[in-house]
Amino acid sequence: MVCDPRTAFSVFIVRTVKGLGPVKGGGALEDERIIALFFSRDEAALTEVSRKYGNYLRTISFGILRSKTAAEECVNDALLRAWQTIPPMNPERLSAYLGKLTRSIALNMFEAQRAKKRGGGETEAALEELAGCIPAKTGDIAESLALREALDCFLSGLGEESRIIFLQRYWYFRTVAEIASELGVSRSKVKSSLFRTRNKLMNYLEKEGLFI
Repeated sequence: MVCDPRTAFSVFIVRTVKGLGPVKGGGALEDERIIALFFSRDEAALTEVSRKYGNYLRTISFGILRSKTAAEECVNDALLRAWQTIPPMNPERLSAYLGKLTRSIALNMFEAQRAKKRGGGETEAALEELAGCIPAKTGDIAESLALREALDCFLSGLGEESRIIFLQRYWYFRTVAEIASELGVSRSKVKSSLFRTRNKLMNYLEKEGLFI
């Protein structure tokens, strides 16, 4: 399989849910200008990010936390993290960078919530589904990088619909019903697609020596 593992996944994650891309028009600044505001330590950067990517980030956080209040708190934390890390970071794709920050913070919040109560609804269900086809973390940096590159290559080789369904479920943590409604397909088709893709992923990682 031929792909550039450095960019594949970051390109895909911002194209998988309709209506979640950046706000166009209405005075929204280009990413380069927003990043320039960060570098000049102008707090207008946060206002512009909220205007352009607020709905996108809230959808990511709500998909994991299933609470509007918690999702909003998560987005605020993500914006603070962006302010703290840009500079020195200079993201090639601002949307992907912000999405990863938001997802990471939301998952940490989810884990904290799960520790306080039994069960975690859709997010826990999705994580359990993935547990069967992705190896657990080992702390080995080289192995973690190899796994990330393998995932990027695997995703680049999927058909568009299969990739969208997979990422909506396991990146955005959307329910099967939400994915089916978004794509205009049956729930059984979504479930079948996820099942087939998980099996393909497990087989692919086994061939790469990353799943034993």
